[in-house]
Amino acid sequence: MPDEATPRQPPVDPRLWRYATASRSFFVAIALLSLLQTAAIIGFAFFTTRAIVDAIAGADITGTLVALAGVVLARSVLSLLRERIAARASARVESQLREAVLDGVARLGPGWTATRSTSHLALVAGRGLDALEPYVGRYLPQLVQTVIATPIIVAVMWSADAISGLTVLLTLPLIPIFMILIGLATRSVQRRQWDTLARLATRFSDTVQGLSTLTVFGRQRRAADAIERVTDDYRRETMTVLRVSFLSGFALEFLASISVAIVAVAIGFRLIDGSLTLSVGLFVLLLAPDAFLPLRQVGVQFHASSEGVAATRDVFAVLDEAAAASAAPAPGAAPTRPDHTLRVLDVRVRDLPPVTLDARSGEIVLIEGPSGAGKSSLVQALLGFAPTTGRIEFDDAPVASLAPSSWLGWAGQRAGLAAGTIAQNIRLGDDDMPAETVREALGLVGLGDLDPDRMLGVQGAGLSGGQAQRVAVARALARHLRGHAPVLALDEPSAALDAAAESHLWRSLRQVADAGALILLVSHRESARAIADRVVRLSAAEVAA
Repeated sequence: MPDEATPRQPPVDPRLWRYATASRSFFVAIALLSLLQTAAIIGFAFFTTRAIVDAIAGADITGTLVALAGVVLARSVLSLLRERIAARASARVESQLREAVLDGVARLGPGWTATRSTSHLALVAGRGLDALEPYVGRYLPQLVQTVIATPIIVAVMWSADAISGLTVLLTLPLIPIFMILIGLATRSVQRRQWDTLARLATRFSDTVQGLSTLTVFGRQRRAADAIERVTDDYRRETMTVLRVSFLSGFALEFLASISVAIVAVAIGFRLIDGSLTLSVGLFVLLLAPDAFLPLRQVGVQFHASSEGVAATRDVFAVLDEAAAASAAPAPGAAPTRPDHTLRVLDVRVRDLPPVTLDARSGEIVLIEGPSGAGKSSLVQALLGFAPTTGRIEFDDAPVASLAPSSWLGWAGQRAGLAAGTIAQNIRLGDDDMPAETVREALGLVGLGDLDPDRMLGVQGAGLSGGQAQRVAVARALARHLRGHAPVLALDEPSAALDAAAESHLWRSLRQVADAGALILLVSHRESARAIADRVVRLSAAEVAA
């Protein structure tokens, strides 16, 4: 039910079958159950009619009642079975889509996520996929039930009484027509609700991240007021969706009731004038509500799953972009050879000057320059965090075709530590790393006396700024010691260190480079020049080395 800017979405998006394979067998199972349920509905009407007619005639109805009880039991079992299959399938579909979204985000890479709102992506992968449960577990089964049951019931009614069948056939389209009209009016409302929720998530995330800055400048109250306004917008959009859902539910129930009443009145008149027998009239009358019920339930379940329907657009948008990206060669492992080369050829990040440099194993290349010259941006380009022009090659292979973890160890200006032990932070991504490697890496950065099993809090709480920075460098060095990172990119690794700690770190880096590492060192410290083989200075002019 799109707004003017949104393409119309089909009742079942075919991309669901492509990205969630569990949905295929689910549709087959639901279709078989729908056939059996339709047979049970017709059986219930038949045996109920027969029991009443035979009771009026004074005949024995024991066998009929037993058959009727069996049909009632079958309907209950089939309904329970459908609920269980739908719940299990919706959980599997949700799990598959979540894995696909996370894999897609990983394939698209940091450069793609840098242009997106991370809070919105978290909302899509979290609440957005959770909201698919009523869509997959209730709406889609009801849609299948409608497609199968309604034509069969109408056909049975027509075969029993053509006039009643024709009446249902003429009145039945009123429900989908009104559903379409209501849907066209409500799709934009549902989309606005989801967009408002995404805006609220982004606003809240940005406020929490910048809370300390807002507090320093006394703007925390204004930020809170902005969140309150967006929250109030979301409340209004939610109430609008609920209001429309209740009104549409009333409209559908009213249409169905009027249609059944028309069939009932026609049957009553024909029973009075004797043109219709009681058995046929009662059988058709019992089937009439079930001819309209599936369509009514489709409308009810659609509104119940409105948030999931709105979320599917963003879910499939991520998966489509990831599928398009997968058409390119998948990132692989870096070539293995003892002497490695790194070439940066006319690489430009955003509007910064282009950079060209060559480096080999055993070298430390120092990158200098004033703030804003692009030192950190160059490291981000190596990692794939920033879109670039030009070429970056490692051992003659474009780095875009390589997984960064296969050739590059990195320590940024932020330590990026997580809650857990120091050893867990150093082993990040390499659970098989020996304890000896962890201790060796800590020794190289001057933290040999630090207990690797020491527990840290969130963001490395429990360590000083200098210690946290050196643990991050130790993590990159440990990857190199394990043979996973022939190139090390260290961004201001001594910014929080005193002179003695910095001197120890410089000696260790020189030692690691002499053993075969290729180190790109970003630093503004004059002391770093003593260990550098070459210095690349970034400035407002073009840079080459």
